[in-house]
Amino acid sequence: MARIALVTGGSRGIGAAISKALKAQGCEVAATYAGNDEAAAAFTEETGIKTYKWNVGDYEESAAGIAKVEAELGPIDIVIANAGITRDAPFHKMTPEQWHQVVDTNLTGVFNTVHPVWPGMRERGFGRIVVISSINGQKGQFAQVNYAATKAGDLGIVKSLAQEGAAKGITANAVCPGYIATEMVMAVPEKVRDSIIGQIPAGRLGEPEEIARCVAFLASDDAGFVNGSTISANGGQFFV
Repeated sequence: MARIALVTGGSRGIGAAISKALKAQGCEVAATYAGNDEAAAAFTEETGIKTYKWNVGDYEESAAGIAKVEAELGPIDIVIANAGITRDAPFHKMTPEQWHQVVDTNLTGVFNTVHPVWPGMRERGFGRIVVISSINGQKGQFAQVNYAATKAGDLGIVKSLAQEGAAKGITANAVCPGYIATEMVMAVPEKVRDSIIGQIPAGRLGEPEEIARCVAFLASDDAGFVNGSTISANGGQFFV
């Protein structure tokens, strides 16, 4: 029987690549999105992957959305907590709203996504949790105190869940992408993009599919002894 996988923020960018990779691996995939109905509909038409709309920063919305996915597809075996936002500003200009928006989505959103499925995974004796963190959660970044704090916090979630879930057949791991050629990065002015690439020893941006392959492995049955780990996929830009 196919594993049921939930990918938050799974209809665009890195999330879309992850959704496609998990489907190719034989999973039944549900992809969430926050607001772009047109993009989600196009993604479903292209891939056949069902999309579901909810705000991961809201626990009740997440729990209701997850219940709907499980009613339609079956118990969720794999969770990829990928949904994330940025609200960049130098710290002296950062507003409480910018702080809370990012924390609610990138950090609390992971809790809201994993917590409702955790009891079922424990009962069934299997689960795969993969959280998409960031190179900037490892090294920090100018004008991203909020974002870096959440992505560092995500790594703490993973390490703790790994310890709690191991005896129940549940693994929790993280992937920290570097700079990836998503729509958001490609929309940056070319001069800025060239400056970013100049900091990457590989001499190029990563591809979403390269992140997806890391996730697909961690989500597989073959990765049962990989737990509490972080894969840094950044072209050699930063080492922990």
